This record gives sequence, C-alpha cells and structure tokens, in this order.
Amino acid sequence: MFWMFLSVSVGIIVGALPGLTATMSIAILVGLTYGLSPELTLAIILSVYVGAIYGGSITAILLNIPGTASAAATALDGHPLAVQGKANYAIGVTRMASFIGTLFGLFLLMTIAPMLANIAILFTSVEMALLALFGVLVSGLVASPDLKIKGWISAFIGMLISLVGIDLLHGYARFTFDVPMLMAGFAFVPIMIGVFGIPQVLDNLGRPPADRIKQTGSIFPKLGDLVRYFPLSIRSGVIGTGVGIVPGAGEDMGGWLAYFAAKFASKKKDQFGKGSTEGVIAAETGNNAAIGGAMIPLLTLSIPGSAPAAVLLGALLLHGVRPGPMLMIDQPDFLPLFGAILFFASCFLLVAGVVVAKFFIRALDIPPKILMPVVAVLSVVGAYAINIRLFDVYVMLGFGLFFYVFHKQKYPMAPLVLGVILGPMIDENLRRAFWVHDDLAAIFSRPVAAGLLVLIMILVLVQTSVVKPRFVVRR
Repeated sequence: MFWMFLSVSVGIIVGALPGLTATMSIAILVGLTYGLSPELTLAIILSVYVGAIYGGSITAILLNIPGTASAAATALDGHPLAVQGKANYAIGVTRMASFIGTLFGLFLLMTIAPMLANIAILFTSVEMALLALFGVLVSGLVASPDLKIKGWISAFIGMLISLVGIDLLHGYARFTFDVPMLMAGFAFVPIMIGVFGIPQVLDNLGRPPADRIKQTGSIFPKLGDLVRYFPLSIRSGVIGTGVGIVPGAGEDMGGWLAYFAAKFASKKKDQFGKGSTEGVIAAETGNNAAIGGAMIPLLTLSIPGSAPAAVLLGALLLHGVRPGPMLMIDQPDFLPLFGAILFFASCFLLVAGVVVAKFFIRALDIPPKILMPVVAVLSVVGAYAINIRLFDVYVMLGFGLFFYVFHKQKYPMAPLVLGVILGPMIDENLRRAFWVHDDLAAIFSRPVAAGLLVLIMILVLVQTSVVKPRFVVRR
C-alpha cells in the first residue's frame, strides 16, 4: 500500500511535467522492478499509470501546457477556469472525474471483459484507420475558437508531419531529404512541448506585468456538483472505455471523443472553450476510463489498447504472466488481483492528488518573468529526455517558433498534436487495407467500417455548412 501511494504520487508528478509521459515512466520502471515480485511490480506500474494520466491535467489547467497528450482536451476549458480564478475548483473536479473514470473502466473490465474484447476483434485495418481519422476530425471540430476549419487545418498539418521518416510497410524513406536524423521521424513529445510550451512562454514574457489571479474556492468539489454531473461522467466513462478497447486508440482519443459528446449534448455549448465544467469533466473521465478499456484486450487477447498498455504487456511477460484467452484458466486469481490494485490506485489518487496539486497551484504565485524561463528549461529537458538526443530539442524549438505564428492567428494546437499521434495509425492501416483488398466497395462494406464512414461524412457535411460563405448584397 505504501509503494502504491508513493507510485501514484510519482505518477502525478511525472504526468504534470511536460515530456515525461506515462509510457516512458512505465518503460523505465520495467527495468527497475525486475528483481521485485510480480505482485509488487504490477502494483507500482499500474499506480504510476493511473497517476500519470491524471497528472497531465494539472499543468494543462495551470499553464495551458498539457503534461501528457491525453490532457490536451482538458486544457481547452481547464486553463480558462484558472484564468477566472477557479484553478482549485478545476483541479478538484478533474481529480474526481479521473477517479470516477478509472473506476468505471475497472467495473467494465471486471464484469464484461471477454464480451467487450470480442468487439475489438471486429476492428480490422480499415476500421482502425477510420476510427483514428474520426478522432482527428472531432478534435479539429471542437478545438477551434473561431473558424472551425482552422481546427482541421491544424489536424491535417499534424498528420503530414507524422509521415516523415521510414515507411513501416515498405521501408521507404519519406520526406527525409537525405537527413539521417529524419529517418526516425519526429517524436510527438518534443512537438507537443514545442507547440504548447513555446507560445505560452513567449506570450507571458511579452505581456506587461499583470495582477496575480486570485484563486478562490476549495480543491474539494461540492457534493451537489458531483451529483449534477454524474450522468455526464457515466456517459464519458462509457465512451472512454469503448475507445480504450480498440487497439491503438488510447487515452488521447478517449478524452477527445468524450469531450465532443459532452459538447454535442450540452445545453451550454457556447461555454465550451471558455471554462466549461462539463468539458473538463468529460475529457478527464474519458481519458482515465480508457485505462480500464485498454486493459480489456490486453488481458483477454494479449493485444494492448494503448502505448502504456503495450509497455505493461512487456512487464507482464517478463514476470511470467501471459495475457490471453487462457489467462483466466491458467491464473484464475490474476484478474481479481489486477482489479484490486487498480481500485486502490484510484483511491490513492484522491489523496495524493490533493497533496501534489496544492504544490503545483503555488506556481501561479510566481511572477511570469521567473516562472516562464523555468518552464522553458523544463521544456528543453522534457524534449531531450524522451530519446536522449539533441535533435529533439531543435525539433521542439523549431516547431514551437514556427507554430507560434499559427497560435497568434488562433489556430488550435491540440488537433495538430493528435494528428501527429494518430497519423501513422491512419496511414498504415488504410494502406494495408488497400493492399489486402483490391475492391474499394469490399473495404467499406463491413458494418463497423460503414458506420464510421457515415459518421465521418456527417462531420464533413456539418463542417462545410458551418464555413459556407455568406454573401450580403448592400445598396
């Protein structure tokens, strides 16, 4: 229990620091915990996983710099709440939303895991590509503050950036211009830090000194708010878990799709992007519910549902645990143990989140001329730490300065980052589908693929109707 509480706290700090992702922290722990028992190893890794997914929301709210990519949707409404003096409230709400989302994913994992895992089998290459494309389009649709087409432009630029490097299907170098460092492509963590961090640093350093925003309210949300938004949490939990089940979708898409559904169903759509409590709750519940969802195909089919789950699979195999259809028969006590660890990690999140969040909230009291250089240094360290290469620092600075111009023109950066993450998933799966099937009708005749294609077409029609120019005749 002590190690779990400590691991959750470390996970929150890791998630809050830009560049230190849940995947990287789990990968490091796999080696460090090799000599420990399988039970303790699983407890430490799952606790860090839960804490890191929540921790990304803290800096997303306070600094508008998501600590993890899964917190990009949270920043849309979380930071405006902090600007309004409600950082305590926003962090308290996200902590409860993360707790509810994780428990909801755990509930589905423990009750109907085999049945839900069968759904993942229906997703072939074309469904994976369409689902990823749908996620990118959704993020572009909901993230833009003025013209919605700007969100799509950012998303498609991100997808183009993701194509740089060696093609994984044929081994062909694309857009590398004979530069050896480009063979591996651009890592998304330096890009994420650059497009979020550098504009924020430049904006704050360029502004005249302003009065400190006084933060009011308690870090503990009111019971009435929890009851009022409970149906929203359940709906977001269902969406997040469902997205987590799909291999490769991960927490990022879970948060975005839950946010989109909340905005679509809300009676206060105009508040989204300006400090909507519904938006914060939906995003955080969705991305944390995806944790339990990602575990369902991992444990039942040995197919990880997200990048951290893929690293967790390696840790399980290293300790003699073989996930798959025979897991429930060979090791019948493993799933209850797994569920108990995830439950206590969620409970520890409530306590550790208060301690760590209070420490981070004090950052708002630091003058920008002191805080922003510190953020810049942490951004450089975070960009360098992911692959231990100086090239990633140049990538972070280059993309940050280049897209600062886009930031000033109110192009949203969250869709760009999601495009970088999901671009390879769209590219590889769609090309693989065309490689296997020669007939275009055969590819899109599958029920799931047809349904996703219809949803994408509806989004496109809605988008084009929104941006249609209106001509006014004046006398």
